Amino acid sequence: MDYQYIDTAGQLAELVRRIEGEPLLAVDTEAAGYHRYHDRLSLLQISTRGENVLIDPLAVADLSALRPILADRAVEKVFHDADYDLRILDRDLGMRVQGLFDTQIAAAFLGARSLGLGATLETFLGVSVPKAYQRADWAERPLTEGMKDYAATDTAYLPALRDRLKAELEMRGRLAWAEEEFIRREGTRWVESDDAEAFMRMKGARDLPPRGLAILRELYAWRERVAEERDQATFRVLGNQQLLELSARPPRTTGALASVSGVSEGLVRHRGRDILAAIERGLAVPEEELPRFPPPRRWERDPEVEARAERLRDVRNRVAAELDLDAGFLISRALLDEIARQNPRSLEELGAIPDVRRWQVEALGAELLRAI
Repeated sequence: MDYQYIDTAGQLAELVRRIEGEPLLAVDTEAAGYHRYHDRLSLLQISTRGENVLIDPLAVADLSALRPILADRAVEKVFHDADYDLRILDRDLGMRVQGLFDTQIAAAFLGARSLGLGATLETFLGVSVPKAYQRADWAERPLTEGMKDYAATDTAYLPALRDRLKAELEMRGRLAWAEEEFIRREGTRWVESDDAEAFMRMKGARDLPPRGLAILRELYAWRERVAEERDQATFRVLGNQQLLELSARPPRTTGALASVSGVSEGLVRHRGRDILAAIERGLAVPEEELPRFPPPRRWERDPEVEARAERLRDVRNRVAAELDLDAGFLISRALLDEIARQNPRSLEELGAIPDVRRWQVEALGAELLRAI
């Protein structure tokens, strides 16, 4: 795969001059979150119809010259599954993307169920791409030639893929549907999460008693500190399953700690005392201060609403089959339940329900109203 590797400000300025008049750019990003605690933007790939470039943001600190191009709606930007790319471009570079064409969304509107880039290229272009570097550490330097070639491949085929998908969307009368979703996705922004309760969102945490949750809170905080200190992904310090095991059956000695499956001898040797100290802090939390999950929200059962929701699901499944679309993609069960509660009597009332898209009203709105 031919590409230019850009790692100087001068090369970036020359690239901007070359692509300013391009009507279409394919864009992708690589980050280091699988390996690092600090999930920084580590590579930015751009392809035109004639060239592929890899921009190194660790070498070129100021990429602001790209901001007007990415924000120009007259320049079509092709991404595959843009959600995370848009978040990291917003967080790390303060960049907004307008003029989006997301090939994953487009493929979903054409009935594709396997929506990864590799599967989409195989289905619509008959192209097979390598997968060897999907979990590479993109923050390492220098990047290997294999990593660079893999990264260039991620955008090199996107212009041709966009052309094929757009043609099929137009043929099926679904391009406007997809464009509505493209515009919605353009609004994706990075949102800082409240980490105070992050330990409670861990899969399996609800199975713990309050005392176990207190221990998990301390172990989770300890792991975050170590991961940040080492700039290492948290699971590389200690896995979630081990945190849950230690919280459910807390060891009190290094010998007992070493017997826990998945806890290495090296970790016990270097961090064992810190782990045991975190466990002791959890055990020492007073009973009245133990963390607890709030009781689940109780809905008053309404047989009429439940019956409407069931009829709506039947309609959704039938229309999805007729359109050859994944039923959950066509409209989610949660949104159908909300429609059943709202009980709209017209297409206008249906379209006014939050999260109901115009294309959904067009595709199955009349059928939903008949079911209601």
